[in-house]
Amino acid sequence: MAAKAVKKEKTLVVEKAKISDAPQIHKLANHFAQKGVMLPRALSEIYENIRDFFVIRDGEKVIAAVALHVYWSDLAEVRGLAVAEEKQNQRLGAKLIEACINAARELGIPQAFCLTYRASFFERQGFKRVDKAELPRKIWSECYRCPKFPDCDEVAMIYRVG
Repeated sequence: MAAKAVKKEKTLVVEKAKISDAPQIHKLANHFAQKGVMLPRALSEIYENIRDFFVIRDGEKVIAAVALHVYWSDLAEVRGLAVAEEKQNQRLGAKLIEACINAARELGIPQAFCLTYRASFFERQGFKRVDKAELPRKIWSECYRCPKFPDCDEVAMIYRVG
């Protein structure tokens, strides 16, 4: 009786980013920025904010990344969510969002927001659409870098952490 070969699935886990991940996060984010679906990020900005980032690696390669950026005692932003095109539709984005929400909860931050072109994805993760005017003005601090400023066409969404 021949033994059946069992293919072992590699588990992809969410981890805090390391400084050595910054160039790969930069490349991944700017790939989508070139397509017009994300803001471009300077490598220096990623280094400065590396503690905000979560990543998923396949071996040594960063295949997905997101940041949770704290604005104030009651508000954080989920920003820069990017999943390599060949790895999409595997729930990696959902895993990263879950990590951000858990981090916000651990910090005691009651709500997280995002600005996105992929509202349906964020709705599936529990985010609700809100009018941009409901968000505090301080969150618009980097909007001046956007080529679409001041005519923002992203959807504002909020997650109530609880």
